[in-house]
Amino acid sequence: MSTLSPTLVGKSSLFTSSSMTTLLGSPSSDEFPTFLPYSRSHRSYFLSFISSILAPGLRPSPLEGRPTTSTGTASLDQLLAGHGGLPMGTSLMIEEQGTTDFSGVLLRYYAAEGLVQGHQVHVVGLPVEWRHQLPGVAVPDAKSKAAQPAAPVEDRMKIAWRYEALGNAYNAGASAGRVDSSAASVFCHAFDLTKRLASTSCKGSLNSTPSTGPPTLDSAASSTVSPFAAIIKHLRSKLEAAPATEIHRLVIPSLLLPSLYASRCCQPAEVLQFLHGLRALLRQYSAQLTALITLPTSLFPRGSGLVRWMELLSDGVVELIPLPANPGAAAPPTSSKTDSRNSDQAQGLLRIHSLPVYHEKGGGGAETSSFRENLSFSLSASRGLVIKPYSLPPMEDDDHKEKSPASTIKDGIDF
Repeated sequence: MSTLSPTLVGKSSLFTSSSMTTLLGSPSSDEFPTFLPYSRSHRSYFLSFISSILAPGLRPSPLEGRPTTSTGTASLDQLLAGHGGLPMGTSLMIEEQGTTDFSGVLLRYYAAEGLVQGHQVHVVGLPVEWRHQLPGVAVPDAKSKAAQPAAPVEDRMKIAWRYEALGNAYNAGASAGRVDSSAASVFCHAFDLTKRLASTSCKGSLNSTPSTGPPTLDSAASSTVSPFAAIIKHLRSKLEAAPATEIHRLVIPSLLLPSLYASRCCQPAEVLQFLHGLRALLRQYSAQLTALITLPTSLFPRGSGLVRWMELLSDGVVELIPLPANPGAAAPPTSSKTDSRNSDQAQGLLRIHSLPVYHEKGGGGAETSSFRENLSFSLSASRGLVIKPYSLPPMEDDDHKEKSPASTIKDGIDF
């Protein structure tokens, strides 16, 4: 079967049978209609037909029809330029300030989603035993599932089909795709941070790339070999030997962190050449490979020229800014109600610096209002990391009642 072309679902309002024959072969007359106008029935039939020929864990973008895959976080998928996921052949860099590890949580969700979908996950700088730290697939509660009312069909907003597919980016985004994990065609699974990913849920495999750690006395002979060059060579060999339908995910945690990477990796000639090589692999295997990178900006600030060049070599850049915790607040008891209440409180701010753009007409998020809004994120064990517009919390009421100005005047006047 031929590889899905990006022009299969374009911005044109008409898909002829001749173009279908060129891309997908010669189908029968009753396989699909000769043209697909802007109608809901034809569109759902056409997208289901495309989804059936895509690899597991992929679906076409509502904007351009390019194959996309989930990051494992539903709210982050809805934020990526309206594609509903991370487009294939692109990379996303997540920067984080401070000593928190929210970006590491996104990496674990990204890797766990790939293993559950049957993808090949390649992790840089960490051993294969890192798989035991991945969150497990959440099992939906029967009581909460039965108590959740289904939305009536007549209450759905009557809008154009390509905008209807985008959905609500924040309210429904956390639940869009995070449906029952027992379904066969789940795009984004729901994970539980309190559980660990079981081997029975893994359909893919986790591969560890060559070590990038600080060299020891025993590795003096191999000091002339660049660790980043070995990673590119290892990844290229895996992609060349893999079939065209096999999907690969590259996980790069805490890029340039001294405990994971040798000191020579921090040289601009090393890391920039590595990102150049990774970008070339993403373009060469645009239907098989995606990459997620985290960068600690406390060690490498955005004002430096090296980080600016690293951002230019990445297709998307998102920055996490954790908010300082209240030192006087007592630790709340662990309960489901407390977890749901804390998940509504913003734990940090999220800034979008760039998103994947495919053409000069847009597609990078600037055409949506959410791109310009102040975004925040919160993390909970059951709901994961949720991204939504930031709003100031309401002021707490004082214990004592406010006194009116008239009540402060004394009854008598002293001369």
